[in-house]
Amino acid sequence: MIDYPTFMECGSMHVAKEKGLLRVEGKEYVVRDGDMLNIRFNV
Repeated sequence: MIDYPTFMECGSMHVAKEKGLLRVEGKEYVVRDGDMLNIRFNV
């Protein structure tokens, strides 16, 4: 998870990951306006 302004500063998910700016949140996380999510699930 990363917020949009931070993503735009980095320019790509790859750069954000290298800088350590991506976070993993639990199911209790309250999504805020501007959050970019990568939802993980198991089938």
